[in-house]
Amino acid sequence: MRRVAVTGFALSLALGMSAPSWAAEQGGGKEVSVKGEVIDTFCYSTMGAKGPSHKQCGIECAHKGIPVGLLDPSTGKIHILLPTKDKTALSDDVVNKMGETVTVTGHEHMKGGLAFLTAESVK
Repeated sequence: MRRVAVTGFALSLALGMSAPSWAAEQGGGKEVSVKGEVIDTFCYSTMGAKGPSHKQCGIECAHKGIPVGLLDPSTGKIHILLPTKDKTALSDDVVNKMGETVTVTGHEHMKGGLAFLTAESVK
């Protein structure tokens, strides 16, 4: 009986310790502010295109449905930018900042090794 109790306690402790990471994977997201360059993910990933010289192409790609990202130049990490509501497009306030360094505030979500950020404020 004691062995069952110890095993049950160990199992509940192990599950309890993994709950925070599981909860973070399930959504909700914490509010963060991330500074980086607005990029179109296709041209950046295939050609390394970014910066002011790529602004117009990036805007056109975004309007055609290519996901927009926020590249942190110090780490190389990219957040895929999301609209604030389902079934809506990413704000033109974000898209028109293509190639510029901005600070995006929103809720961060991690899924399948990818980082997503709702674009609630762009400065």
